[in-house]
Amino acid sequence: MDTKYIINQFYKPGTKLYDIFMEHAECVTNKSIDIAFRIAHLNSDTDSKPDTEFIQEAAMLHDIGIFMTDSPSIHCMGKHHYVCHGYLGRELLDSLGFPRHGLVSEHHTGTGITAENIIINNLPLPCRDMLPITIEEEIICFADKFYSKKSKSSGKEKSIEQVMENMKKFDRLFSNSSTYHFDRFARWIQKFLI
Repeated sequence: MDTKYIINQFYKPGTKLYDIFMEHAECVTNKSIDIAFRIAHLNSDTDSKPDTEFIQEAAMLHDIGIFMTDSPSIHCMGKHHYVCHGYLGRELLDSLGFPRHGLVSEHHTGTGITAENIIINNLPLPCRDMLPITIEEEIICFADKFYSKKSKSSGKEKSIEQVMENMKKFDRLFSNSSTYHFDRFARWIQKFLI
């Protein structure tokens, strides 16, 4: 798969949006690959080792749908709410014949969004669970949380403490004050970093 060819169909090289997209995608990809190699080394069962080739592709494409959102701070001038970028990315990747990659796009928001969460918060999303299921989806979702697309912090890796604070904010915004995202991320720290 030529991820750059796919990206260039929707993002124009040389634009601010392209630069933001690529920097974020490359940071998430590099962290995802590092995590995959680390946990593969700890696990001798070859059947449960992460697929690093797929991770490299899917991590580069996980945010492919952001251009369709109304997010001027990152130069996106679409019509959809930013929370929609995951499922929009899935639809786009599905239409290109990459449904497995599309699931990564749909499942990476927060630590995943449940159908119940969508209903309770009246989110502008299709009503279905959008949760990372495979080890590859979990790794990319986890790695994504360490990097912002906002200009003042783009390319800089957040500390675990900063990400945990963001997960608390995410829980307050989208989970009716539960600690779902915080707790799931905490479990991933144990799984991927310790």
